[in-house]
Amino acid sequence: MDDLIADEGPGPNPGNAPEFTVSEISGAVKRSIEGGFSHIRVRGEVGRLSLPRSGHVYLDLKDDRSVLSAVIWKGTAARLAHPPEEGMEAIVTGRLTTFPGQSKYQMVIEDLRPAGAGALMAMLEKRRAMLAAEGLFDPARKKPLPFLPGVIGVVTSPSGAVIRDILHRLRDRFPRQVLIWPVAVQGANCAPEVARAIRGFNAIAPGGPIPRPDLIIVARGGGSLEDLWGFNEEIVVRAAAESAIPLISAVGHETDTTLIDHASDHRAPTPTAAAERAVPVRMDLLGWLRQQESILTRAMTGGLGARRQRLADLSRALPRPETLLDQARQRLDLAAAGLAPALRHRGSLARARLDRAAATLGPARERAVAKKRLQLGQTAARLSPAILSKQTRQARRDLAQLVQRLDPARDQRRLSEARTRLDSLAVRLDRATEQTLAIRREQLGALDRLHRTLGYTETLKRGYAVVRAGKSVVTTETAARAQSALEIEFADGRLAVTPLGVAAKPASKPSPPKTGPDQGQLF
Repeated sequence: MDDLIADEGPGPNPGNAPEFTVSEISGAVKRSIEGGFSHIRVRGEVGRLSLPRSGHVYLDLKDDRSVLSAVIWKGTAARLAHPPEEGMEAIVTGRLTTFPGQSKYQMVIEDLRPAGAGALMAMLEKRRAMLAAEGLFDPARKKPLPFLPGVIGVVTSPSGAVIRDILHRLRDRFPRQVLIWPVAVQGANCAPEVARAIRGFNAIAPGGPIPRPDLIIVARGGGSLEDLWGFNEEIVVRAAAESAIPLISAVGHETDTTLIDHASDHRAPTPTAAAERAVPVRMDLLGWLRQQESILTRAMTGGLGARRQRLADLSRALPRPETLLDQARQRLDLAAAGLAPALRHRGSLARARLDRAAATLGPARERAVAKKRLQLGQTAARLSPAILSKQTRQARRDLAQLVQRLDPARDQRRLSEARTRLDSLAVRLDRATEQTLAIRREQLGALDRLHRTLGYTETLKRGYAVVRAGKSVVTTETAARAQSALEIEFADGRLAVTPLGVAAKPASKPSPPKTGPDQGQLF
């Protein structure tokens, strides 16, 4: 037992090994790791992403077997073109260091990029699905574009070809007032500047010193996926979706698609197409207005003609006021003429009845009857003129009311006013017709001058000639030699040419004949 304890075997004596403090060991490990891994590149998947209030970014880089803790300091995180997202395949550049407080090592990241186009597309699709789930791409959110905006705001680079193409196209189609908000169209500053520009246009108060745009165009030329990445950032997409002003996105070429295209109210394949969609063609509108003016003129002419004819027909059917009163006067005269004989006849009948009744009475009754007859005669004498006068007055009142209702002066005044309005409309129609005919004559004269300018007779005046054989035009020497007779047309006339000579054609301007053995000989 003592031998086993005493025999410790070969090896260094533990009592002679140096002693280190924990801090010394941690410092030595830190220097060793930082010295050996001062600049490295690591590829891995981003996991366990943490974004505290301090602005620093903490994450893990992992593969199928290991995990590496990493940190991105606040200043570096603000400069990254592609912020890290959980699940993203990335290539990071930085250095290794240790954290003595927890006896662990970690990587300080100085640059982070997606691991190829595949990783960018995966991140883009993930972001697109997230924003679509929030309803930012819903078609019901999209606003209609104004037909003819008075002010157009353009968010783009002020020095590129894009702004020149937009301004040139707007000037050709329909000149409008344009406000340019200069921004960076790629790089780390692209997304915040574009979002700030969209929100800035929306913040302009209507009626202020700076006019508020009626339409916004966000434009950029073509480029790679990395160049256009600023328009895929969430801050830009949300600014476009929140815009109260209708927005057209024109980022890249026709085959390029960014997330702002889904959030905008209209997506144009190119910046030039965005300008074409923003305004109509001024000449097309003027042509449409002329067409509508012609239709309106024809409608007004037809309507006035129909109303003029209708007024003439009604005026012919309307009787004269005198004829309306004549029949009433005649009826009144007939009634007045028959009233007195009717009263006398009625009195005679009453007197005859009274005589018959008196014959049947005695002498005593005869005196009473005679007295009553006398009273009746006196009453009848007073009653007949009163009744006649009362009926006449009533008839005259009725006639006066009828005359007031007819009011020939009022009807004549209304007819005169209608004729005045009709004459005014006829004058305006004649004036519009004369203006239209003058415009058409001017256009016809311009076309006639253009026709004369382009005709071949103007070419003849510059020294050319036309050679004909019959009704055909001869254009080659071989064809001319094959003909027995030719006709040459100059600016001032025509010549008939034969192998024997030249003779002036009667239909052309005459030329003095020439004689001689060689005059006009072509063959």
